[in-house]
Amino acid sequence: MVNPMHVQLPLSRRQLLRSLLGIGAWLYAGVPRRAAAQAPTEEPFDFSKPLIQAPDSPQRWPLFRQQLADWRDQARQSSHYCDVRYRDEAVAWARSSFSSCFVMLYDAALFDHETGQYRVEEFLKQAQCDFGGFDNVILWHAYPRLGADDRNQFDFYRDMPGSLDGLREVVRQCHQRGVRALIVYKPWDVGTRRETVSDVDALADIVHATEADGVYLDTMPLAPDGLRLALDRVRPGLVLEGEGDLPLAYIHDHHMSWAQHFEDSRVPGVLRNKWYERRHMMHQTARWNRDHLPQLHTAWMNGSGMVVWENVFGSWVGWSARDRAVLRAMVSIQRRFASLFSGEGWTPLVHTEAPDVYATLWEASGVRLWTLVNRADRPMSGAILKVPAAEGMQYVDVVAGREIFPRVDGDMVTLEGAIARRGIAGFVAGNHASLGANFSSFLDAQRAIHAGAEEAIDVPQRPVMLRDPGQSPVYRMHRLPAGMVVIPAATIRIRVQLRTRECGFYGNEMNRDELYANFHKPQVFERSVALAGYAIDLTPVTNAQYAEFLRLSRYQPRHPENFLKHWTDRNPPIGKEDHPVVYVGLEDARAYAAWAGKLLPTEEQWQYAAQGPSALTYPWGGAMEPGRCNGGETGTTTSVTAFPDGRSPFGCYDLCGNTWEWTESERTDGRTRFCMIRGGSYYSAQDSHWYMDGGPQPTDFAAKFLLMWPGLDRCATIGFRCVAQVENV
Repeated sequence: MVNPMHVQLPLSRRQLLRSLLGIGAWLYAGVPRRAAAQAPTEEPFDFSKPLIQAPDSPQRWPLFRQQLADWRDQARQSSHYCDVRYRDEAVAWARSSFSSCFVMLYDAALFDHETGQYRVEEFLKQAQCDFGGFDNVILWHAYPRLGADDRNQFDFYRDMPGSLDGLREVVRQCHQRGVRALIVYKPWDVGTRRETVSDVDALADIVHATEADGVYLDTMPLAPDGLRLALDRVRPGLVLEGEGDLPLAYIHDHHMSWAQHFEDSRVPGVLRNKWYERRHMMHQTARWNRDHLPQLHTAWMNGSGMVVWENVFGSWVGWSARDRAVLRAMVSIQRRFASLFSGEGWTPLVHTEAPDVYATLWEASGVRLWTLVNRADRPMSGAILKVPAAEGMQYVDVVAGREIFPRVDGDMVTLEGAIARRGIAGFVAGNHASLGANFSSFLDAQRAIHAGAEEAIDVPQRPVMLRDPGQSPVYRMHRLPAGMVVIPAATIRIRVQLRTRECGFYGNEMNRDELYANFHKPQVFERSVALAGYAIDLTPVTNAQYAEFLRLSRYQPRHPENFLKHWTDRNPPIGKEDHPVVYVGLEDARAYAAWAGKLLPTEEQWQYAAQGPSALTYPWGGAMEPGRCNGGETGTTTSVTAFPDGRSPFGCYDLCGNTWEWTESERTDGRTRFCMIRGGSYYSAQDSHWYMDGGPQPTDFAAKFLLMWPGLDRCATIGFRCVAQVENV
């Protein structure tokens, strides 16, 4: 999520970690002593930071490079660093896995909720157009839905379309297009149903069943004890990637890591872990940012990768056209010259001829590649680099995809070109043999990418659309179905509170500053609503009522997974006939309402029926009181009329606790569908604030429930009631 969790390490690991993060007083002070003596008043370089910030003064760059090399040599020697896992060809794919996509498994771009089928090929083809393609995908599943009932994170994978077999097919289709796939581990999920085996064994089983390529470690900088060995027993080539700053002590067996919240210096700095182990892949990410150029710059200057993450747990944070074009140009170069970016020929901060333009040199096997960034908010053109001449070299602007013909000045040549404001550039020098086959075709593709680059930075908000619930019969008062109460027409000022969670609010109102300032706190919305008169069920629909619907209508859901999971042979649990029906999805609830000549209530209709004209905090008054609702004391649902003292001002039962209730307030932003559910339930997951809201809730509380697919949307804690349209009330 947001903050990496603390991981308790065994004593021997802690000692090793301490030795690597403080290999003597010189580590922080910027060894060696001879260098410190040369510039005693200068700020020392800090090699303990995940991104080692560079000095502003070009005069200090040679010293910076030397101390980087000295630090690396001594750190590797002191830890007796062993790179045997990086020499394993089975995991060689990780060192060139530059572009990573964090994708929600139920994102409409990947999953068609109408057919219940994944759209892997279409998703990856679109990614090729938009971002230059992905090298790996992180298959996200449970959060922010986890905790609605007692299903755990592993259950969420099992309850995806097709279960683990369906997920394995997703992975196989990714492999067919050369894309690797990672599943996710959430260590904080300890308050839902527990497995009969350890989390490590459960993860290894799912990796084996799905043929995934590794595990992404949510909130963790490194894997829990035993996971590395468990994955090794599954098969070779599996990787671990943590969300937090990976300690040096674990680079040897974690082939990838996220570079999140790594603030770069004005002069581009150096990623510590990438410098320490050149074959280690890091992925820059800043998911709430609309401008990704700072992270693109860092990745370009460090030979590292990027995370593409536009659907942030249900909040749309799209990439701009320009950022997409920069990434397309960048990753195609990184893939072609992957051996340079994972090799030993890395020279940070070589001299340039243009102000605010910085360069890194990568060289090996007769090829020199300079990656450059323009930190200025203005374009640069003209002389950019002056480099040693070499016989028989071809010089290419590899971003623009064109050969250049440098000015020769003795034993030096001057490379000229143009860099857009805050843009990137790249120059390659090599001969026909060293540049490799099909180099001309590669340049043609680069020219096409460069021609499509745009200056647009802002991305319009995706529209939020409200589903039209349609019409139902209009009832006269004397023909009103039994068990309903009439709510007179009213114009009210309605107040709704939602908890600030990463899935956002009604639409795209949330921004990064708002999120971090108010995380897990209530956010209040107010609006005026004119309600026509309507009738609402006095109780939620019961098991017995739903059984009658099935008997008479012969309803069969399109996707039957987990439909009435707690029933036997389409018969309710004995003794729970008058309990609210659960394990019904939104479509199942709508089917019942249509059969009964009714509708689901909008959330405004639901709230007014619950709080009445006085806008009560709870249906019975201003405070939570014992004996008024099912707050989970029995660990399950109760009869819909078990709490007569908890009725609302209009006489409705169970509008607080027992079960959440579906409403007709379904929305979509084109990538995520969600429904506002109301009332709270008897169930509340424990021990983590990352879980979805649980327990009884006030009348004005709404939960944004992301709609995944029916097998997951059907929960043990969500039921429904209906409304009807009435005449002249």
